[in-house]
Amino acid sequence: MSDARQYFKLPSPFAMKRGGALHGAHVAYETWGSLNAARDNAVLLLTGLSPSAHAAANDADPSPGWWEGMLGPGKAIDTRRWFVICMNSLGSDKGSTCPASIDPATGEAYRLSFPDLSLEDVANAAHALVAELGIAQLASLIGCSMGGMSTLAYMLLHPGSVRTHISVDTAPQAQPFAIAIRSLQREAIRLDPHWNNGQYDNAQYPDIGMSIARKLGVITYRSAMEWNGRFARIRLDPEQREEQPFGLEFQVESYLQGHAQRFVRTFDPNSYLYLSRASDWFDIAEYGNGSVLEGLKRIQIEQALVIGVSTDILFPLEQQEQIAEGLRAAGAEVEFVALDSPQGHDAFLVDIDNYSRAIGGFLARIQ
Repeated sequence: MSDARQYFKLPSPFAMKRGGALHGAHVAYETWGSLNAARDNAVLLLTGLSPSAHAAANDADPSPGWWEGMLGPGKAIDTRRWFVICMNSLGSDKGSTCPASIDPATGEAYRLSFPDLSLEDVANAAHALVAELGIAQLASLIGCSMGGMSTLAYMLLHPGSVRTHISVDTAPQAQPFAIAIRSLQREAIRLDPHWNNGQYDNAQYPDIGMSIARKLGVITYRSAMEWNGRFARIRLDPEQREEQPFGLEFQVESYLQGHAQRFVRTFDPNSYLYLSRASDWFDIAEYGNGSVLEGLKRIQIEQALVIGVSTDILFPLEQQEQIAEGLRAAGAEVEFVALDSPQGHDAFLVDIDNYSRAIGGFLARIQ
């Protein structure tokens, strides 16, 4: 398969918000559509914790992307009109410099010597990429989940660089429930003996810790309504059950196990730890003297679409309302969409029809 992934070398040294700097670092990205002569039709998409920059199929890589139903010719994010860029977060192992990358100073992987990562660093890397592409102002900036927090940082740190914003299932700061879940995920990885203070390899790899972390994540990405509807209390057939004491017995357990097995070796554990903690640290109130509303009021854009889901327990609907209220107070024309999708936080990846209607409608109205 051909690779659509491109790489942008970040300015070196690339200073990090919480101290330290990266040398010779880069971020991976992909693009769709064409930049027009006025260079004013660019849309930047920032992702959640685990996706790559491959949001949709393109000429160089026809394989389906993580937001395939949303992005492409004639779709909600119509690549016949928009030049779309999707960047893999700094710190992610899907092509960008991360803890698994080689530290040029030592010739060995950074591991835990990687500087503390913040979502502001992700935002600054994205802004540097956009500037390198010759784009002074984005037509729209879209952020999903963790990427939504990164986009808030982007707009705060680089005023005037964005005309419109689409906020998808995100938060202006992590709430205690989200922090608690991510803390447990990190603990599961750190307590796996094979994690070995970040010094694992393919032979001694924290499979169990990563598996538990993924299961915890999947539980919070969907809603109780979804779990009840899909699995109820259905038990596995006897031949599917595990023989050992307390082994898998219910279908929902088997589902989580399958999800975990598919994920475990596809994401670097140290990168997972760094991005997870960066999500906990992000707090827009830092920019508003302790007030989320005052922090949001510093964002200067023309229009915004804020989408949330009533069944999202990780990024609850009241946090989307908070973002909408703050952007309105800042002077933006804000459209707020509350969906009742049963899929919880993952709805933006699953309920493509409803999200397409909101996002496609909003982008169509941009002059």
